[in-house]
Amino acid sequence: MHPYFSLVGRTALVTGGTSGIGLMIAKAFVEAGAHVYVCARDGEACAQTAAELSALGRCTGIAANLASEEGVQALARELGERLERLDILVNNAGTTWGAPLESYPAKGWEKVMQLNVTSVFGCIQQLLPLLRRAGSAECPARVINIGSVAGISAMGEQAYAYGPSKAALHQLSRMLAKELVGEHINVNVIAPGRFPSKMTRFIAEDEAALAADTALIPMKRWGREDEMAALALTLAGSAGAYMTGAIIPIDGGFHLG
Repeated sequence: MHPYFSLVGRTALVTGGTSGIGLMIAKAFVEAGAHVYVCARDGEACAQTAAELSALGRCTGIAANLASEEGVQALARELGERLERLDILVNNAGTTWGAPLESYPAKGWEKVMQLNVTSVFGCIQQLLPLLRRAGSAECPARVINIGSVAGISAMGEQAYAYGPSKAALHQLSRMLAKELVGEHINVNVIAPGRFPSKMTRFIAEDEAALAADTALIPMKRWGREDEMAALALTLAGSAGAYMTGAIIPIDGGFHLG
């Protein structure tokens, strides 16, 4: 691997790292030489993912429920006991909720905002000591938040809380990027369009729905694993050392409207 993208000697945490975009990124980081910690609510999935990725390098699974402040704090405590520093934090865990406008429930807003915004803030807040120890002028610590083109475009698909939650995450990321840059912590956002995941499985498994969906994408296809992996490696590697506050769509042109 070219040294621009090498993560040898660095540690990373990928939340929601057992499936979808989180797994794509975790795998790429392991292959680049990082010791990657993946967390998710399902402890069995964490153990299985860690075992599979350990065939490629170093990966450790930690069961964590980030849907509550207590869950975020428990994860931070466990990592604090295991690590001296955290070089890379990928906040990927998220959720959505779809329902007609007239019947969209308050609990849908609460669940989506909690996991997509509040828990991301909590993870950054609670893991700041480890990030501060990792960062330097030559190689800042990296926070990579997984936003969405839904936070940029007006395509809602009756998931009324999802787009606003991602827009809030984008703005939070810009605010934290400005605040933390002096402490050698960079904060950037990947804003994906369509990629294979649990969240998009209902489209991928319906031939008509998939055709209609891809028709809206200028490149007429979904994103691939290697494309997501390469962007994450760019932000975690040499190029990302001089980037902060960026929101990067990776969506085949969907955000162009």
